[in-house]
Amino acid sequence: MKLTYVYHSGFILEGKDFTLLIDYYRDTPDEVVHEKFLNRPGKLYVLASHVHADHFNPEILTWKNKRPDIQYIFSADIRTANLPGFSGIVFLRKGEVWHDNLVKIKALGSTDAGISFLIDAGGKRIFHAGDLNNWHWQEESTPEEIAEAETNFLNELEIVAQNADSVDLALFPADPRLGENYAKGALQFTGRIRTRQFAPMHFWEKYDKANAIQAGIEEHGSKFIAIHQPGESIELEDDTKLK
Repeated sequence: MKLTYVYHSGFILEGKDFTLLIDYYRDTPDEVVHEKFLNRPGKLYVLASHVHADHFNPEILTWKNKRPDIQYIFSADIRTANLPGFSGIVFLRKGEVWHDNLVKIKALGSTDAGISFLIDAGGKRIFHAGDLNNWHWQEESTPEEIAEAETNFLNELEIVAQNADSVDLALFPADPRLGENYAKGALQFTGRIRTRQFAPMHFWEKYDKANAIQAGIEEHGSKFIAIHQPGESIELEDDTKLK
């Protein structure tokens, strides 16, 4: 299975008979989504974890005109956005499951809007966090707010662990806006759930900061996938570095 980084929290997963696009915000400079993904043979799945603009671009609804076989799987909060073109879409709430003969997708929780995704596809288990993170904002928050954020995140993390004590790949926020402890949620995740490979997301253009958490992640036994630019890909079976 191949993983391609699109931008921010957007990734493509390519299996033998399917392709998944998760949390599309904008395309790569060479338009890998429009030029390759939308033309790739096999079943197409487009997932969106919540309605925030950096995770859900309404443009994806127009792709149905080009590829009527696309299966959309969205968080239920997107249904409230009053956008056109919602026919044939699966909306999931926390705890709900959708599957067909190629993929199984379970909606788990978030500490912000929407849901996170636990995906079984191509013989691998993938976790895409959406906006699940320890959003503690230490430099701006009161001790009480920090403690509440910590509790909320650890509660959701425990639910993830109950559903998957290990994952082949975790896609998880490493947002430098959180300040000096921006890697805390990612380290708590890999410390609690055995993670074969880990890729950061939700870091905008701060590639150096996102990749700086590598040592901490690898201390937990995970292989870290460093990301340097949109459009980079990795074969999850054996490679550990993006090309």
